[in-house]
Amino acid sequence: MARYSPSVQNLITKLGKLPGIGGKSAQRLAFYILSMPSEDVEALTGAINEARRLTKRCGCCQNFTDSDPCPICADPRRDKSMVCVVESPRDITVFERMHEYNGLYHVLHGVYNPVDNMNLKDITLTELFERLTEHPEIKEVIVATNQTAEGNATALYISRLLSPSGIKVTRLASGLPMGSDIEFADDLTLASAFKGRKTVGS
Repeated sequence: MARYSPSVQNLITKLGKLPGIGGKSAQRLAFYILSMPSEDVEALTGAINEARRLTKRCGCCQNFTDSDPCPICADPRRDKSMVCVVESPRDITVFERMHEYNGLYHVLHGVYNPVDNMNLKDITLTELFERLTEHPEIKEVIVATNQTAEGNATALYISRLLSPSGIKVTRLASGLPMGSDIEFADDLTLASAFKGRKTVGS
């Protein structure tokens, strides 16, 4: 087993905690960073610190942004009668890329997953319900959580809570297989899922 100095091992360990980065990838990244010119390392750390310092959550949709409200919420051309609920800020980028949706968004920053200690209070459901109460122009909530057990449970919970409100709650439909992540779906599949969305629970 390869042995590294404490500082290098610490860097590998920290990189290995990033999502999608395994042990070998963490080692490759660590040694790549160590081989970078000092000015490039400083630029990288500066970009990370600047992003952490300047980025906040949009007070309306909870997406990461430098300005509040974010550019999407502030855009008067968006259809304010629809809100697409997603798990992650990454999902918004995917939906915007396909140019099939012109409504607003709400980022949950997770889904109900008690196995991973992610409870309903840990995601932005309270902010979503407050938003819907304050904006009666919203007529449809499109739940675009991933097609997983946790994503489906979250969608069903949202549907049940909104049932008395009269707001239409729909779910992305055909084209997204069970267990799939929206982040990795192609544009055509997502467009089909949007057009074929159906009422949650039907």
